Amino acid sequence: MQNVKMEGKRAIVDVRERILKGEHPRKEIMDFVKASPVGTIFEIHIPHRGEPLIAGLESLGMNVIANELEPGHFRLMAVKLNEF
Repeated sequence: MQNVKMEGKRAIVDVRERILKGEHPRKEIMDFVKASPVGTIFEIHIPHRGEPLIAGLESLGMNVIANELEPGHFRLMAVKLNEF
């Protein structure tokens, strides 16, 4: 997946620019999460709250914390605790 920076077990995914250009990378993010090893911490940066993405991650049994870091910059945090 593009726009991923790995720092140990933390995957930092920044798709703000892609979304603002009209792209919809939800499926790509979900596929990346599913393929990642258990214990991966996901930090996903998006330009809005992203309820469909939050719901998708929660449907996999993940707890998601959403923070607005500044106007137009949200961070979703989640940890993969088991295989899907």
